[in-house]
Amino acid sequence: MAAAESLEKVPRLPRISDATLRDSAHMAGVEFGPADAAVIADLLVRTGVELVEVGMVSGPDSKDAGLVLATHEAVGPERSMTLVVVRDRRQVARALDEAERLGVRHIMYSIPTSEQHARLKLDSHSPKYVEKLARSAVSQAKERGFHVTFSGEDGARTPKERLVPYVTAGFEAGADRFRLAETVAYLSPWQMEEVIADLVAIDGSEIEIHSHNMLGMAVANSLAAVRAGAQWVSATVGGIGERGGNAPLAELLTSLRVIHGDTRFDLSHLTELSRVALRGAGLGDAFQSGPTTPHAFAYELPGQLSHPAAYETLPAELVGNTRELRVRSRLTPALVTWALADSGLLVDVAAFTPWLAEQQERNGRPLLDRDAIRKAAIDFQPA
Repeated sequence: MAAAESLEKVPRLPRISDATLRDSAHMAGVEFGPADAAVIADLLVRTGVELVEVGMVSGPDSKDAGLVLATHEAVGPERSMTLVVVRDRRQVARALDEAERLGVRHIMYSIPTSEQHARLKLDSHSPKYVEKLARSAVSQAKERGFHVTFSGEDGARTPKERLVPYVTAGFEAGADRFRLAETVAYLSPWQMEEVIADLVAIDGSEIEIHSHNMLGMAVANSLAAVRAGAQWVSATVGGIGERGGNAPLAELLTSLRVIHGDTRFDLSHLTELSRVALRGAGLGDAFQSGPTTPHAFAYELPGQLSHPAAYETLPAELVGNTRELRVRSRLTPALVTWALADSGLLVDVAAFTPWLAEQQERNGRPLLDRDAIRKAAIDFQPA
């Protein structure tokens, strides 16, 4: 009786996409291999997950090409989606060229919508500019025949008067779906319902929620979004992911079973999925969400380290935690420069970065933090 009553309150049961091979794969220090991708993607589809999000492209020679191709081999390109970073029109064209080369059919645009994120990543934080950029990017992709999801990066912190016109512009340009990215965990379930209701009211809209779990409410917020009319929910295996993790797939699917009587999914694969993903991520037997873990404030992008307030629900120091760099093979001169700042070490970064990358490959890609990079700089001897 309780399940039936709950079902009456949900406009429709959601379709599920899984971002383990994109969001979790870009968690600081986590690097899945093609073999991991094939196994995880296959198990996800056997569970009943409709779309496997894999990899990220921003231009030619994507570092995630192996993950994308392995996922296509395992489940087919129609069951997978790849994120395309959006910065300007010409960069989008190069990224779409790469997506086409890899055989991608579904793309998901990452476009910063909050003023704070747009200021950091785009030439302008003007809402009109962001709307124009979304229209252009969506139109380019639809002209090439892609299925297009566009996101609101940091959408949960984007005011309604800025977010709704942006989402409207994307659908008017021909987008198939909008993903609200709770990049920074920020909303309560009752606030989430209000935000999603505003988006569902847009003509022709199809809405997805992608929630982060720093506050422990990712599943609750996802269910609240569904109650308000969202048709899709994005999760990750084990909740693995950046900034305190994501909505954990097992908890999401079992909640749908218990609360809404949803029997569409084969839950028997969930334990194996978690073991495979945790092993591939190098996280041991379990992933812990929230603000007190070593990975909660770990980053591998210079922008995250230089502008932490744009990515953090609350500062690390507030809970007695620390902010740290963690990287394996995604070394860049900008990241090395950040690590060496205020160290007193005088190093030719342009020469040191490829040298350190070569050492990493030779040694099996051990995890590097700031101290390890500084120690390597002391040992560095240019040829």
